[in-house]
Amino acid sequence: MISEEMLTTAVLALEEKKAINIKAIDISEISVIADYFIIAGGTNKNQVQALSDNVLEKLAQADVHPRQIEGYNSANWILMDYNDVIIHIFNQEDRLFYDLERIWSDGRAVELPIKKK
Repeated sequence: MISEEMLTTAVLALEEKKAINIKAIDISEISVIADYFIIAGGTNKNQVQALSDNVLEKLAQADVHPRQIEGYNSANWILMDYNDVIIHIFNQEDRLFYDLERIWSDGRAVELPIKKK
């Protein structure tokens, strides 16, 4: 699966579970670590974990598996590393504190919502 398809699948999975303020940033021209960052929020620990679970499930259905997942148990900031797409799911407080959108503002914002093809 190419990174654009992974991006679409992950965003749709986040939308399905009512993620807050989903942002996608194309970082392919400014970093070698990935092509895209997805940043999303949840209102509480259960929702943050449910968002992560749904992304994991939807990408696994396409036979795409993460290289690493961090922060699941605390659910303050779950990082899901799919090589070309890195997904950050935050609780609201930590999202404001880390402000990844500002840090990666040199990247190009990807227009959302992404329509299922």
